[in-house]
Amino acid sequence: MARTLLRLARWRAEGTLPRRGILIGAPHTSNWDLVLAVLLLWALGARVRVLVKREAFWWPLGPVLRRLGAIPTERRGGGGLVARMVAEADADEEFLLAIAAEGTRSRTEHWRSGFYRLATGTGLAVTLGYVDGPRRVVGAGPTLVMTGDVGADMDRIREFYADKRGVRPGRAGVPRLREEDA
Repeated sequence: MARTLLRLARWRAEGTLPRRGILIGAPHTSNWDLVLAVLLLWALGARVRVLVKREAFWWPLGPVLRRLGAIPTERRGGGGLVARMVAEADADEEFLLAIAAEGTRSRTEHWRSGFYRLATGTGLAVTLGYVDGPRRVVGAGPTLVMTGDVGADMDRIREFYADKRGVRPGRAGVPRLREEDA
């Protein structure tokens, strides 16, 4: 059904997903990214968890989001999210967590680093998901193991996303973590 809906909307899904790891999605430039990502995940048969801002968990939406695998997160940080996700990843053989690395649909100078800290803390590989508006493609690209060398790892990620434009290309930021500026 998901592939049919994508086809009707004149979008195409491509790639494959691992059963375990972290899936980052970028560029995150519109509300349609979520719809396209969900259709991709369904089309690929993935069972995935998604980080969603805590404010979205009001009744009756909250129970539905939890049932779909959403995990409430405090966007201001400091809530121990990475430690909580490390524990969940250790306990589940099919732990696949999807994260919008930019953390916002607006242009930003830095991505959120939680995906990177989680990947290095758990040893889980990172699969690069994308929305490419001009080509009308939503997909899953390569799966990379983070080495702990932030600059080198982010260089590989930047190289992959260099030609991905998003639904609203003007809102996309450059894949860069604050840790690279330190």
